[in-house]
Amino acid sequence: MSNRVLVLNQDYSPLAVCTVERAFTLVFLKKAELTKKITNRFLRTVSQTYPVPAVVRLNRYINVPYKRNVVLTRNNIFKRDGFKCQYCSSTRDLTLDHVLPRSRGGKSTWKNLITACKRCNAKKGDYTPKEVGMNPMREPFKPSYVIFLRDFSGYTLDEWLPFLQTRDKVEIQ
Repeated sequence: MSNRVLVLNQDYSPLAVCTVERAFTLVFLKKAELTKKITNRFLRTVSQTYPVPAVVRLNRYINVPYKRNVVLTRNNIFKRDGFKCQYCSSTRDLTLDHVLPRSRGGKSTWKNLITACKRCNAKKGDYTPKEVGMNPMREPFKPSYVIFLRDFSGYTLDEWLPFLQTRDKVEIQ
C-alpha cells in the first residue's frame, strides 16, 4: 500500500504523515481515532474488514518541543518549485541555483535557492538574475509545514484538505 495518512494531534493540528499500516496500528491499539476514511477501500483479515484510514487523530496530545520546519533539502526545493526550472520551465537536467551567488555571500537558504536547469544555471553564472535579465517565475520562499504537506508533499488527499486549509495563516514550524 502506497497511500499515506495524515496524523493530527489531539487538537486537530497536523503533526505528520505516515503509512496506512502505521495509522491502522495506531487506531487498532486505541492510540488514535479514525477521523476520515478512504471510501470503497478496505483492509481485510481472515475474519474482519476495516476501512482504510485517510486521517487519524491522536487520543493524547503530543507536545512538539522543537519548531516544526520543512527540512531544506535538494528534493524539497525541487518539490516547492514543481520540478521545473524557474527561468525557462524545463523539467530536464535540474540543479539548484543560488539567486545571490555564493561567491557574493549568498547562503544556502529557502529564500536564496531555486530550481534551474543546467543550461540556465550556466547562462546565469556568477551574476544575479537581474544582472543577466533572467527573472525567476516566482520568488523563492520558505514553505510552512502545513503548506508543504498540502501543496508539495505529493501525497495530499481530498480528505486532508479540511485539516490543512484552516491553518494556512498559522505557520507551524
